[in-house]
Amino acid sequence: MIIETRAFARAGLLGNPSDGYFGKTISVSVRNFGARVQIFQTPELVIEEQQVDQNKFRNLYQLVDSVKQTGYYGGSRLVKAAIVKFWQYCQDNGIKPDNKNFTIRYQTSIPRQVGLAGSSAIVTAAFNALLKFYKVEIPKNILPTLILKAETEELNINAGLQDRVIQVYEGCVYMDFEKKHLTEKGFGKYESLNAGNLPNLYLAYKTQLSKVSGTVLNNIKDRYNAGEKLVIDTLSEIAGCAEKGKKAIEEKNYPLLNELINQNFDLRRKIMNISDSNIELIETARKCGASSKFSGSGGAIIGMYEDDEMLRKLIVELRQINARVIKPYIV
Repeated sequence: MIIETRAFARAGLLGNPSDGYFGKTISVSVRNFGARVQIFQTPELVIEEQQVDQNKFRNLYQLVDSVKQTGYYGGSRLVKAAIVKFWQYCQDNGIKPDNKNFTIRYQTSIPRQVGLAGSSAIVTAAFNALLKFYKVEIPKNILPTLILKAETEELNINAGLQDRVIQVYEGCVYMDFEKKHLTEKGFGKYESLNAGNLPNLYLAYKTQLSKVSGTVLNNIKDRYNAGEKLVIDTLSEIAGCAEKGKKAIEEKNYPLLNELINQNFDLRRKIMNISDSNIELIETARKCGASSKFSGSGGAIIGMYEDDEMLRKLIVELRQINARVIKPYIV
C-alpha cells in the first residue's frame, strides 16, 4: 500500500521576519502549490532521487543554471534529515517503530527559492509520511519544532518556526514566539484563525529572483545579537503588526489590515537591504492600488486588492516585470 502525504506552500501575511526573534506572525497555507511524498514498504530503505538531486547534466550551462536555481543540493537531503530526526524522536521517547524498510519519493510544485517555504514543505510531508507509515503520533505543537531541527541541526539551514507551524496546522494561523514560553517549552503559542474572515488576497512571485534559503537575511541576526536598538525596536514593531492584524482579521477591519501589510514591509526596509528587483515587485503592486509585502524572505509578495478590476490590473502590470499573480487558495 502506498501512503501519500502533502504539505503546502506558505505565505507570511504579517509579522515576518520577527518570528526568528521571539516575535509574532500570521501565516496562511497556500494550497495552489505543494510538496507530495509517497512511502511504501520495500526490502531495502530507498530514497528516490528527483531531477534536482541528480548529478548528470547535458553540458556546463545546464549545471550552472541548476546551481543558480536550486543551490548545490536537491531535496533528497531534506528527506534524509526528516528520517534521522523522526528516528531520534522515537529513540528519545521510548517508541519502537516496526522493523520494516521503505521506499520514499517526493515531488514538489512550489516555486523554488522565492520565499514560499518549498524546502520545509518537503520535510513536513516526509515527516507526515513516516508518522503514517510507522503509525506513530507526535503532538501537533511539537511537530513543527522537530521539522525545524531537521533543517537547522542536520543541515545547518538558517530557518525559523513560522513555515513549519503553518505547514502542520494549515489554514490561517497566528503565532506568538514569546521568548520565555518558547525557551521553556520548545514551541510557541499557536492559534488558528477563521480563514473565512480574510479579505481578497493576491500572491505574486518572480522566479528569476531565485536564491538559496538562508542567504537573504542580511546581517540582521548579528545586529540583533549585538543589541542594536534600531533592529530590536523595528522587529518589535513588525511583531506588533501581526498582533494588531489578528484583531483586524477577527473584526474584518480590512482598511487596518491593508495598512498593516504595507507597514510591515516599510519597517523591514528600515533594517534590511532590499534588491532593486524586489523593490520593483513591491512598488509595481502598490501603484495598482494594492498593499504589498514579502511573503517570506523575498522573491514573492502578498497583499490585498479591492476588486476584480484591481486584480486584473495587478496581473497585467506585474506581468510586465515578469511576475506571476495568483489568488491563494486557503482552506
